[in-house]
Amino acid sequence: MKPLLPLIVEPAELEQCLGHVRLFVVDLCPMEIYEDVHVPGAVHLDRTLLTANQKPEEGALPDEKQLSEVLSEIGLAPAQHVVAYDDEGGGWASRLLWTLDVIRHPYYSLLNGGICSWLTEGYPTSEQAAHPTASGCSVTCSSRGRVDMEYVMQQLGKPSVAIIDARSAAEFSGQDKRAQRAGHIPGAVNLNWVTTIDHGRKMRLKEQAELRTMLSDLGVTPDKEIIVYCQ
Repeated sequence: MKPLLPLIVEPAELEQCLGHVRLFVVDLCPMEIYEDVHVPGAVHLDRTLLTANQKPEEGALPDEKQLSEVLSEIGLAPAQHVVAYDDEGGGWASRLLWTLDVIRHPYYSLLNGGICSWLTEGYPTSEQAAHPTASGCSVTCSSRGRVDMEYVMQQLGKPSVAIIDARSAAEFSGQDKRAQRAGHIPGAVNLNWVTTIDHGRKMRLKEQAELRTMLSDLGVTPDKEIIVYCQ
């Protein structure tokens, strides 16, 4: 079965697919935004449920039981093509897509610009909340798309590996301490994820050529294995 949409999907492309039997739109905005306005047919997902939320590794993946419950409750089924969006430039939506990759769900896209591009460009909206039927989804987490601390330690200093710290410059330098220790992984380069967002294009990702230049300037090139981390 082929994907319904490309990985990065524009509002016009999504609008053409609204109502398709395989389309599964997931809204990761705060509930108050979802209740006010959302893409027609979108189900709401509390984005905090995508993390284990346990100190000291609050951002770790939940266990398979929790993930299965969360994804079942929103009605996810194997053949559905997920389109995720949020209100902040794609951070939480991308977290969902990464989670889907880990559980080997093959069909997913990011709505470029999220709810911002959708609303400001005049696409249809709904105020009617979706009430999905639990799908009984049961997931198994693979090792794809993620590594552990031991693996990262083994890669330190290798010229074939690039490590990207996606936090703010202050967090990277250690001036802003939000974890047990300040600073960054040795050898990492800093690319604050919010700098990849183009505010002049309604919160879309910057153009591919510009993103490639940003990465290349940091020594992050396609021939390298890339490890990314944030808080």
